Amino acid sequence: MQFVKITTDHYEELSELHKAYKLEIGECTPTNTELESLRKAIENEQILFYGCICDHALIACCSICITYSTFHYGKSGVFEDFYIQPKYRHKGIAKKLAAYAYEQSGVGSLTVGCADCDIEMYRAIGFKIPLGNMLAFEE
Repeated sequence: MQFVKITTDHYEELSELHKAYKLEIGECTPTNTELESLRKAIENEQILFYGCICDHALIACCSICITYSTFHYGKSGVFEDFYIQPKYRHKGIAKKLAAYAYEQSGVGSLTVGCADCDIEMYRAIGFKIPLGNMLAFEE
């Protein structure tokens, strides 16, 4: 088990994980245009991806988008795109991956927005401070 910052070198594997993640959460498969936009965002470090390699393959990923937060008056991150291939779940990878991403990103705080059914899972991997509700803006 090796934890890594995912660069465009691992992009093909990441895009397959990302497609599986979107399918599992009931969202549309990203288009080639969307995946190319994601590749550019990774290349320009607009989004940071971290992953776990097992059996010589990328089997898990998560992303952090950097922002500034008055929660602690410093660099903060939003944790998203969290996915582990099913056969690698329940092996301790989730908690280690979240901790690795937090440490490597250099943020002072890390938040996650999640469905009610995922709250206990996120608490188990280290997200323990409730900050109210997260909503997405729509016109």
